Amino acid sequence: MASPGEHAFTRYQVFLIAVLAFLQFTVILDFMVMAPLGAMLIPELRITPEQFSHVVLAYAAAAGMSGLLAAGFADRYDRRSLLLFFYIGFLLGTLFCGLAPTYELLLAARVFTGVFGGVIGSVSMAIITDVFLPHVRGRVMGFVQMAFAVSQVAGIPIGLFLAHRFHWHAPFLMIVGLGLVAGFVIFRFMRPVREHLALQGKVRPVEHLVKTFLNPRHTVPFLTMMILATGGFMMMPFSTTFLVNNVGVTEAELPWVFVIIGLCSMITFPVVGRLSDRFGKFKTFTVGTAIAITTTIIYSHLGPTPLWKVIVINAISFVGIGSRIVSSQALMTSVPTMRDRGAFSAITASIQQLSGAIAAGIAGLIVIQANDHAPLEHYDTLGFVCAGTMLACVVLMYFVDRQVKAQALMDADSERPVTVAA
Repeated sequence: MASPGEHAFTRYQVFLIAVLAFLQFTVILDFMVMAPLGAMLIPELRITPEQFSHVVLAYAAAAGMSGLLAAGFADRYDRRSLLLFFYIGFLLGTLFCGLAPTYELLLAARVFTGVFGGVIGSVSMAIITDVFLPHVRGRVMGFVQMAFAVSQVAGIPIGLFLAHRFHWHAPFLMIVGLGLVAGFVIFRFMRPVREHLALQGKVRPVEHLVKTFLNPRHTVPFLTMMILATGGFMMMPFSTTFLVNNVGVTEAELPWVFVIIGLCSMITFPVVGRLSDRFGKFKTFTVGTAIAITTTIIYSHLGPTPLWKVIVINAISFVGIGSRIVSSQALMTSVPTMRDRGAFSAITASIQQLSGAIAAGIAGLIVIQANDHAPLEHYDTLGFVCAGTMLACVVLMYFVDRQVKAQALMDADSERPVTVAA
């Protein structure tokens, strides 16, 4: 199913990129819209901030566990059918969120949504790896990952508008409406993806999961993704509080910061994807890391700062972050063989989800705040810790890159015709 051309995408491949990007948009929006709804949910449901945090974390915890549970089955079915199954479950969970009248039912709905939503990204990644050749996957990842920026720029503001105009249930019902359209398009127009089924033996799902997890060629990539996700999530839990209490950004100015960052990401991600295909995934990752380290250290040491400087620093930072995300994911797609791609992607997604919880815990141990309105203390230390994880990722990614190149040479040698002497 790979493209016969060297660089151009077929019409179907363009369609597939658009569908997978839209799916990612709905899944990411469902996760991201929850945090801004806190101001409405806490008084509406008469819950404490701690209980609200449980609602947010329930999705991530369920998504992390479901990825591991699904890994053993991920390569035993047609990937399109698997994608539809989990997406329907995700939409049902989101519908339950939109109808939940109490805290307990909302918490249960978030767990249900996470169980299904946490697998969609890994199935999409396996589809991309099966359909697209390695030398164009950077471009594909750039467009698919742009869903994060679109949800930040358009999805969250629209969702919050609906919540204020109608009720906090409205954003979830909006996502269900959009998702039903996407689900129908997948069912009607997406082709089956089942070439990997011919490579499957009679291995049991649990055995397949264990073998994929313990495979020596996957050890360094799994460790790399764990540290990459931990460092990437470490600054996020306190970012809004830091901007308001330390930097002096007002709550009215916050939306502009996120909207402009999102617009920069929409431009950056596709460009970075092309650069990673042209100059190499590891080179792009290294340059992006240098940018991210520099801006992270500068950002974490900010005091009262004009809004325009804050926006410029964050915009440059997301150039580095985008370079790291797109190039690393494009490189990781070349690690597993076709028969293990679904399981590898599912385990990787679980590692990313669980690493987010680890990152939040580390950040909570480092950062101190005297009271709700006091500036954060030791946020600069957190910046140095985050920069350290980025440096460690460069070293690990170097070995992943060498492993992928060595495997590519072995595959090329195995495909060369053998000359037999007369």
